[in-house]
Amino acid sequence: MSLTAEEIARRSADAMWARDDASKWLGMSLDAVGPGTATTSFTVEKHHTNGHDICHGGYIFTLADSAFAFACNSYNQLAVAQHNTISFLRPGKLGERLTAEAKELTRAGRSGVYDVTVTNGEGKVVATFRGASRVIDGKHFEEET
Repeated sequence: MSLTAEEIARRSADAMWARDDASKWLGMSLDAVGPGTATTSFTVEKHHTNGHDICHGGYIFTLADSAFAFACNSYNQLAVAQHNTISFLRPGKLGERLTAEAKELTRAGRSGVYDVTVTNGEGKVVATFRGASRVIDGKHFEEET
């Protein structure tokens, strides 16, 4: 019995999430996953804030990077980041729920490009992120044939 693309994405995400101590430590949740897509979120707490009393950019980057990682790993192929860029557009504030939504733009051979939009609770864009992925050897789970 072959799995649907949605089932492959979910099983890949479940396998990754089980080992993703960094995202869990940050207080992140994996809210949705599908073929080439993923959504992660966390609430900005005091330990996430910097010297300006706003969410540290590194945590916003990590939130976006995790959504990117789940999106590019949604095909039961191990994928890692080649490079990423982020633009910070407004601050993440204490108590806000930040949400990162990743969408695949393209995949060609072993490479992929993904855009991630990070929004606050009002739906305003906090940051935009673009990630490039590279497939490496291995799978998240063994598929039955």
